[in-house]
Amino acid sequence: MKTKAFSIHDGQNNIRCLLYSGDAQTEHAVIYCHGFAGHKDTRSAARFAEYMLPKYKSMAVLCFDWPCHGEDVRKKLSLADCGAYLGAVIRYAKETLHAIRIDCYAASFGGYAVLRYAAEHSDPFRMIALRSPAVNMYEVLCSMLTDQDRAQLAKGKDAAVGFDRKIAVSPAFLAEVRAADIMEDDFTGIADSVLIMHGERDEVVPFEASKKFAEKNRIDFIPFPKADHRFSDPKLMTEAIQYVEAFLEC
Repeated sequence: MKTKAFSIHDGQNNIRCLLYSGDAQTEHAVIYCHGFAGHKDTRSAARFAEYMLPKYKSMAVLCFDWPCHGEDVRKKLSLADCGAYLGAVIRYAKETLHAIRIDCYAASFGGYAVLRYAAEHSDPFRMIALRSPAVNMYEVLCSMLTDQDRAQLAKGKDAAVGFDRKIAVSPAFLAEVRAADIMEDDFTGIADSVLIMHGERDEVVPFEASKKFAEKNRIDFIPFPKADHRFSDPKLMTEAIQYVEAFLEC
């Protein structure tokens, strides 16, 4: 398996990417979208590539940093920029990698951003596999705020929000996410091409919110009774990858 770090220069955007691939020409690209305060080098993406690529020689796994995440140099996080980045990465998979099949595997905030993109554009993916998607992203962000964060935002200032890493969240971004509530959107038209996996012990995104979203949109939903938000148990992560493998019909 080969890894390649590079940037996509798309107008004003400079998108930091990481590509996992084999020796064969890429025919099947899977775009991996990390979660809030994550980065393209996340171990979960690497594990997915390590499992899949030895078995599927023409597959490539394409990861990228969301705006203001990882090595990205933007200072202000916005949903518009997130959509622009994802669109540029999809075009790269089509036009540069010449992938015939383009699928998506996304986690947490990445799942929210992908679904929002699909709601605003004609869905560019053949299949979308979601792990612990933050379908109620506004409530999730609010639950992460401390009293000090709320005081900062009330003054019109940014708050540093996240887990191991922190991302600057502005009042404007919080308002954007509140307005872009995918719980109110209708995804039944693409339900057959979406899979959701969610842990019942998720401490970040409520299991019931994800289940309700899946039921409303008639999306296949796989519960993991013992999994937390990150699927930190290696056995459960492997099981999730196997479900993705079957779903993508590799």
